[in-house]
Amino acid sequence: MAYEHLGRGALDYYPCRYGRSKLLFRGPRRKLDKPYCAVIGGSETYGKFLETPYPTMLEQLIQMPVVNLGCQNAGNEVFAQDTTVTDICSAAEVTIIQLMGAQNLSNRFYSVHPRRNDRFIKASGFLHTVFREVDFTEFHFNRHMLGCLNEISPEKFSLVRDELKEAWVARMKLLMSRIEGRVILLWLSAHTPDDTAKSNDLNSDPAFVDRDMINRVSEQASDVVEVVATQSEIDAGRDRMAFNALEEIMASEMLGPIAHETAAWRLQKILPRVH
Repeated sequence: MAYEHLGRGALDYYPCRYGRSKLLFRGPRRKLDKPYCAVIGGSETYGKFLETPYPTMLEQLIQMPVVNLGCQNAGNEVFAQDTTVTDICSAAEVTIIQLMGAQNLSNRFYSVHPRRNDRFIKASGFLHTVFREVDFTEFHFNRHMLGCLNEISPEKFSLVRDELKEAWVARMKLLMSRIEGRVILLWLSAHTPDDTAKSNDLNSDPAFVDRDMINRVSEQASDVVEVVATQSEIDAGRDRMAFNALEEIMASEMLGPIAHETAAWRLQKILPRVH
């Protein structure tokens, strides 16, 4: 298999900001003075290692500006609290929300960084009580912390996972309630939301999100689009990604351009029904 080791800075993501938001989004910056679509999401929406992520492909298909509000490693948390983002989405013709994992949310067990949602900030007294044997000062990232807790006690960890699922539903409902107009939910993953084993796997994105959770929030959405990338599609698209040797492991965790092409085409097909 061929890889493009293009070196640091091979892709220019044209990072930009909108309004008073402190978040860095993928550019180039789009003008907001004419009809546009908005897209919220994490690293896949941002398009890490991709020259043309699905929001850009969709823009080309519908011949309308698509504002990419994807942030790397983001969770629902950061968007629900950012009024600039929700204002941009409320003024859009339609908003597409990529369904993100539940691990990057503040909850009764721990808090995350308000902008860099993948960063672990502090364990609550409740979590200290459940996992008395753990020194939480050793952790800087949610996924690392959660993985260690699961190894220590899968039974006790199930309490944390259940809490994250409930927090995800509540935060998604909050986010969608703050967006006026039509919303499309996008499932973009290497497994279906019906795959219980994968949905409960911390290392399968979007972590801990399953069909029941989607059903609980989909009443507020116009449509739900599901894109499931096969391993052969992920492998076939790898040589069209740009990354250096140090980024190879991170790049291997992304879905790749074929999944993004599928997402753009499926979104384009339903957009006429929501205008």
